[in-house]
Amino acid sequence: MQSQNRLFDDFVKVLNGAAGTVAGMGREAEAGFRERAREWVGGLDMVSRDEFEAVKAIAIAAREENMLLKARLDALEARNAPAEANVSAPL
Repeated sequence: MQSQNRLFDDFVKVLNGAAGTVAGMGREAEAGFRERAREWVGGLDMVSRDEFEAVKAIAIAAREENMLLKARLDALEARNAPAEANVSAPL
């Protein structure tokens, strides 16, 4: 009976060692994959999130300024429209 328990104990130790090895291989493979992904993404010409947000904020501000300038131009054109009508009217 003693030999069966010892055989079973040795078998369990081997399985535990194999499970640890497989887990270590999994972690190593994951780390390798992450590193390769970082290298691949790093090689692309991509902007960071902060740079994207900064450019987006500038574009929004420029759009708002454009709308204000258009409104001013429309107001100036409306104010000058009657004067232009009097100048271009035939005598």
